[in-house]
Amino acid sequence: MDPRHSHATWYGLLGPVEVLRGDTALDLGPRQRRVLLTRLLIEDGRPVSTGELCRDLWQGSQPAGAVASVRAHVSRLRSVLDPVRHGRSRLLVNGPGGYALRVPREARDTTRFEESVAQARDSMRRGQLETAREELRGALGLWRGEALGDAADHAFAIREKARLNAARQDAEELWATILIKQGDLERAIGAAEGLTLSAPLREASWALLMRALYGAGRSVEAVRQYERFRTMLATELGLHPGPGIRDLHTAILRHDTEVLGDPRPSRSAVVLSDGPDPTTVPLVGRGEETGRLTALLRAAAAGRTQWAVVSGEPGSGKSRLLDEVASRATAADFTVARASGGQALSESHGISLVCPATQLLDALRPEGADTRPDGTGDKERLAALARELHRGPTLCVIDDLDWASPDFHSLLRQLAALVREAPVAVVCALRNADDPAASGLLADLARYGATRLQLDPLSIADVAELLTARGESASPQEAAALHRRSEGNPFTLGELLKLPPDRRVGPAARVPAAVSSVVHARLAELTAPARTMLTYAAADGTRLDIGLLADVQGMPRERLLPLIDAAVTARVLVWDADPDEHGSGRYRFPELPREIVLGTLTPSSRQLLHASLARALADRPGADPERIAGQLRAAGPMAPEAFDPVGHPAPEQGL
Repeated sequence: MDPRHSHATWYGLLGPVEVLRGDTALDLGPRQRRVLLTRLLIEDGRPVSTGELCRDLWQGSQPAGAVASVRAHVSRLRSVLDPVRHGRSRLLVNGPGGYALRVPREARDTTRFEESVAQARDSMRRGQLETAREELRGALGLWRGEALGDAADHAFAIREKARLNAARQDAEELWATILIKQGDLERAIGAAEGLTLSAPLREASWALLMRALYGAGRSVEAVRQYERFRTMLATELGLHPGPGIRDLHTAILRHDTEVLGDPRPSRSAVVLSDGPDPTTVPLVGRGEETGRLTALLRAAAAGRTQWAVVSGEPGSGKSRLLDEVASRATAADFTVARASGGQALSESHGISLVCPATQLLDALRPEGADTRPDGTGDKERLAALARELHRGPTLCVIDDLDWASPDFHSLLRQLAALVREAPVAVVCALRNADDPAASGLLADLARYGATRLQLDPLSIADVAELLTARGESASPQEAAALHRRSEGNPFTLGELLKLPPDRRVGPAARVPAAVSSVVHARLAELTAPARTMLTYAAADGTRLDIGLLADVQGMPRERLLPLIDAAVTARVLVWDADPDEHGSGRYRFPELPREIVLGTLTPSSRQLLHASLARALADRPGADPERIAGQLRAAGPMAPEAFDPVGHPAPEQGL
């Protein structure tokens, strides 16, 4: 049963302050009166003197009639909260110590929230995970926005607000823990990502994210999240991670299931099928690149060393293209050796953190002794690699080259100079071909005739071809909508195609959990002012109005532009250059990242953003009434009262 219906009057502080009588929200009056009600509710029945109320409500700068104003507000609150009293009110009382509001604790959403969380913890300890999950679902559903609403920024509310926010973070961490224990790992990852975004220095939230990623089979990402947290902690506070999360990191590296609990689904739960996997994304839109790499294999088989560098944004399909060329090389009787500049996975060693050169040697010597630990010198590794590469047709695939150390880059430069006439092709992949850290290596490879391949986004025709290859019939409009939503990114497109067709685009569209995790990780790398700017931009629309964003935040453009550029660098925003005019273009908020940013906001927060945008638009010369009216509609109950229904400022009214 809804706890609000178990009391004649229900008081809510987990969002804008509200009082419900049955299903009806009482009219609490102007902002100052709502702040007064919040002040009295926080005291839990203890009296507050008139002088203290004046200081708290006006935060030090009291008007001449402050005392009379407080008394008037109290009188109006009595009329609303206790309308059928006989004689003196027993709810909002005045005594020698001041005013007190005597509301039963069980009639408050804060009490109900804390009791439900405690019951959920108890149910989880007893192993009743589904019961605990339902308790938590109800508890978290009580939150309607920022705790304490209009009073949140007042000095008297700081301690209570911090206490409630910490309790909410605890509850959400408990929610993520239950999801992990139940094996609902995609939801757990999304929940943990949100936790690290809301409290980026809270160790427990990062530990949950690492556990969820490991459980979902994404061990490398789990390790990288630890590195992000470690770097952030060192940068912000000059501290090292605590022993608990360090032990978790070590357990992930070792696949220590005694520590991790191995939440991954067992193999017996996996259903095998002889039919094609409907979530498989065929390689489309890369015909030219595949052809050029195949030609490199033919040249290498003839005894001429070949080099290639594949670059592209994350998710552009670099690894998928490397898989394709490796498959073709295997079919042509090449020995294929793979290495990663970052962490690598293997059946025998789990997550590998050793030098990529050693990874290549391990792959080229399957019958030889294990080269770990990595104690061999650079000269010895270089000589050993050169010997192995002359044995027969060989393909070396090196992914994440931009994660590799400068020492490995130096070794590759020496290898390129040493191995000139051998039956070998070396294909490297990195995100940014203009990365300064790799510039020396790439310049040397260019002198040796290395093939450079830049993977651009897929076209609408590529999307249509992919749908056809999957046996799906889609109209040109549906292909175009998928292309717009994915921005032509193969990874994002593949995640969208895992959803049911009616959830990919249109009114019922969802954001895939993996895409949400990626975008949340990018948002976490931005500063708080940049994230705030993005919330205003998301509320305004897909095209960034720089003047409006500057006005609504009271910020000069020269301070705003670096925040926008940081968001572009983090791949949350994009710059669409005008092909006809050099240097011109527009900043744009892609569809999925914009939805994810809006999804981080509570309804009331979004409404406040729309209200602020409406005010800023109305202050512009030649304001667009339709645009203002759209923002006012989206602002809902938070819309400024000084506007008429079509968005024009209302005429001044007499008092």
